[in-house]
Amino acid sequence: MDDKAIASPAGIRQACEGSLRRLNTDYIDVYLFHDNGFPPEKAQPVRDTLDALVEEGKIRTYGWSTDFPKSAEFFAQSEHCAAIEVELNVLDDNPAILDLCERYNLAAVNRGLLAMGLLTGKYAAGTGVSIDDVRGQKSPEWMRYFKDGRPNPEFLKKIAAVREVLTSNGRTLAQGALAWLWARSENNIPIPGFRTVKQVEENAKAMQFGPLTQSQIEEIDALIR
Repeated sequence: MDDKAIASPAGIRQACEGSLRRLNTDYIDVYLFHDNGFPPEKAQPVRDTLDALVEEGKIRTYGWSTDFPKSAEFFAQSEHCAAIEVELNVLDDNPAILDLCERYNLAAVNRGLLAMGLLTGKYAAGTGVSIDDVRGQKSPEWMRYFKDGRPNPEFLKKIAAVREVLTSNGRTLAQGALAWLWARSENNIPIPGFRTVKQVEENAKAMQFGPLTQSQIEEIDALIR
């Protein structure tokens, strides 16, 4: 099924039925439309189909995974929209989406919150990644944090500028990145990736430190923006 068909009413219904079957459940709590750049002026059938799925009891709520305010607001105008998934981290803020989520009282589900690993402190200027890693391949247009298999120097400079603030009070860099998100908006729901038990424990321990202070948020903003 091509991308156009997936975004059609029939494609959305087919995808939903497949998810219900694989999850062995009668309904899905939050169903996200994952097409960041889909034109909002063509999204009426998409929203209508999702509204119908809510009425049929197959999903409870839905949202759009998009970084574009116009797209997010089109979905937000439906009473059944509950969330916008947005790429958001201390290096790459999106105040327009956050303002919209707060205005409509939507969850802002944060993807990319560790900047593809840069905000873990694992990667330095000369660090390379394997060719079978998406970060190690010839950089596609959407790849910002890595360029041709190496960390983007622009973002490494930003990390160096704010590292001391993020690691305050004994936090690791990753825990500071989570603390920034919690302080940035009460609507934020971070979804950090992980590969090891140690990474899960590190992410979970961030809750013991809580959010950064407002003064720290302002300091970070002044340092990198």
